[in-house]
Amino acid sequence: MDEQVLIATRRALHAVAEQVLAGPQYRAAGTIRLRITPGGFGQVRGPLRIEGAELVGDGGRVPLRGGIAALAAAAGVEPGPPEGVYSDHAELGPADVIEVDPAAAAELAGWLARGEQALRALAPDVEPVLWPEHFDLGIQLDEVNYGISPGDAGHPRPYAYVGPWTPREGPFWNAPFGALRTADELPDVAAVTAFFREGRAAAAG
Repeated sequence: MDEQVLIATRRALHAVAEQVLAGPQYRAAGTIRLRITPGGFGQVRGPLRIEGAELVGDGGRVPLRGGIAALAAAAGVEPGPPEGVYSDHAELGPADVIEVDPAAAAELAGWLARGEQALRALAPDVEPVLWPEHFDLGIQLDEVNYGISPGDAGHPRPYAYVGPWTPREGPFWNAPFGALRTADELPDVAAVTAFFREGRAAAAG
């Protein structure tokens, strides 16, 4: 997958997650949390979700291309982030135009689904949350964050992370925030789960 295509699709999906799903959901139901759904992600308190390169709702399916404001209008919601909840926002806003590559969207959705299964294997009683602020899927256990990212400004390709609230030292910890492994290093659910479990042991030790 071409990295620039993947980045463009990730930036577009992040914007839709924040501006079309999380923002309207927060204004209607008071929560910004999103969840993993088949082929993508969606609201926890509403009908809207992303499946592949389409926005799906009660009114049908809309291709993820064109203006973000127009996508929101087609879904029957007012675009915009959750106001006053966090300070870091998606790079694109309601006035921007997006186009989501179906193959890139499928790759990112597969990574998020792989991560969700690993997080549930690590902590079956904890519900993973896709947060719209940084567009990452995560949980928290014993003051350690475990999560999956489709990429960001600092690490453009998808990765998994372990982030203790208090810095740790040792060979496992290879990032300023804790530990990071790329999706290429974690080819299946078992590998992602093993990374999380190794991180939990390293954080406890």
